[in-house]
Amino acid sequence: MSDAHGVARDQLRAFVERIERLEEEKKTIADDIKDVYGEAKGTGFDTKILKKVIALRKKDDQERMEEDLILDTYLHALGMIDSPPEG
Repeated sequence: MSDAHGVARDQLRAFVERIERLEEEKKTIADDIKDVYGEAKGTGFDTKILKKVIALRKKDDQERMEEDLILDTYLHALGMIDSPPEG
């Protein structure tokens, strides 16, 4: 086997090992997040709402307003809310 193949093999092994370590870290973090949600639930917080709050905090104000307007439009069209959306 040529030296180039050996180098490529070593690089490939390094990438695979890095990815495996990151996947394990990702699993650990996911478990930690699950534990925090469990703690929150244990103290009386609604975890579905917490997840929505976290998703909303990731969005900027403009994106949130746009989604709210579309949601209100759909709800109004379905007769689920009385007032038409303001825009």
